[in-house]
Amino acid sequence: MTRQSLSRLGVALVVAAVAGGGVAVPSSTVCAADPKSFLEDIVPILKGRCVSCHQPGGAGFEKSGLDLSTYEGLMKGTKFGRMVIPRDPDGSNLMWLLDWRASPQLRMPHGKKKLSVCDRNEIRDWIREGAKNN
Repeated sequence: MTRQSLSRLGVALVVAAVAGGGVAVPSSTVCAADPKSFLEDIVPILKGRCVSCHQPGGAGFEKSGLDLSTYEGLMKGTKFGRMVIPRDPDGSNLMWLLDWRASPQLRMPHGKKKLSVCDRNEIRDWIREGAKNN
């Protein structure tokens, strides 16, 4: 396929999506695939959607003990147990809550819309890569 035909295909997909053509693009195509950095990739998501409740003094911190304002707080987990198991996103309670596999009362962020697929995949990939403080 030539560069010109690839460009036309890209334009056609965008036009179809805007026109409501139902074009579905896999999240792996849209989301960044670089190795994940806690500071650059995960902290902005947590600050934007989680830290207001899950920091000392916040409602989520008071209920669970989970402090998402620091790496150490995230890795410590809650008074009920660990939230992140490095290299095991499927076994990590954080993903269980963010993917809304928990009961409605426990889904996170509580009382708000679900994190985007890209944001959840960023966190999932970071956990899969070892949940490093990088």
